[in-house]
Amino acid sequence: MSTYTQIIYHIVFGTKGRKSVLVPDKREELFRYVWGILKNKGCHLYRIGGADDHIHILTSVHPTLALARLVKDVKISSSKWIRESGAFPGFEHWQDGYGGFTLSLKEKDALIDYIKGQTEHHKKIAFKDELRQLLEEAGVEFDERFLE
Repeated sequence: MSTYTQIIYHIVFGTKGRKSVLVPDKREELFRYVWGILKNKGCHLYRIGGADDHIHILTSVHPTLALARLVKDVKISSSKWIRESGAFPGFEHWQDGYGGFTLSLKEKDALIDYIKGQTEHHKKIAFKDELRQLLEEAGVEFDERFLE
């Protein structure tokens, strides 16, 4: 029998220390680069977006990949691209952890709209508060110290 999956992940991670270095005029280049990483790993990207200090990725993950390994590869490769391209002066690296949430196919379109609206969304709410809300909605226990 073949392997069949339908798992959509909402992946969120920020810059180290929440530094606001992901300037808007270069973000699309970063997003295209990350899309290439995902595509090369057999993932289907539904949407990528973010703000000055973090990104959101909505993707399926190839069944042979572990989520932690995929996120690690995206962070390592994109960090290297950022340093080599000089796209985001002041970028040191990504935060150590990440948020990874599953959702149903029925929720996909609403989350795509949510990710598209990140610029406007973050005029009203800080990333720390957004992450806290995502964790609470998903029922994930967390230590407040690690939201800094």
